[in-house]
Amino acid sequence: MQKLTVEEIRKRFELSKEFNEIFDAFEQAIGQRLQDIELYRQLFWNHTLTPDEICLFGEKLSKELPDLAYDTFMWMANVFEVTYSMYDNYELALQYFKKAASVRPSEPDPYLAVADCYEPDLNIPPIDALIAFLKQGVNGVAAPKSLYLKLAHLYELNGNDEMYTYFRKKGEETPPGPTPPGSTPTPPAAPEPTPPEQPSPPQ
Repeated sequence: MQKLTVEEIRKRFELSKEFNEIFDAFEQAIGQRLQDIELYRQLFWNHTLTPDEICLFGEKLSKELPDLAYDTFMWMANVFEVTYSMYDNYELALQYFKKAASVRPSEPDPYLAVADCYEPDLNIPPIDALIAFLKQGVNGVAAPKSLYLKLAHLYELNGNDEMYTYFRKKGEETPPGPTPPGSTPTPPAAPEPTPPEQPSPPQ
């Protein structure tokens, strides 16, 4: 088999409509140990692939290149979130957000992202499953404040005033997370200067 360049692999991922061509390009990408997640995003958004085929590629990619597992699972979940109305893929979206969370349990993004894809008119993903997932997350993430507030919102949508109040209070009482490494914290605002006292007008 002729060795493909990175650009040739990218074009196949993006434009090819033949599964065998895409699979051959994928095998070469894995064989060349290409670690660029942007390359594989083209693969996941190829609209000719079925959900089962996307799962096949994503599972193999996460196994062969484990450093890409978190980003792979997040992108797969996002693809299924966007397409579930067409393919009824909400279960796959939830499944892969859960897989991403299992790779990096301290990251809040998988929990927040799956909660944001909730469709209340259709109750998909099922709100009870979302609540259970977020409750699991508050015990593992480094900064649970955003998860408490998201839980409060879900309980509000579910009509549970007691649990809404509980998690709203928890969210308000929990400090925000630490400043991410490498970022510069915002300095406190300088106090306003006190104007000099004006002399009293003569009586």
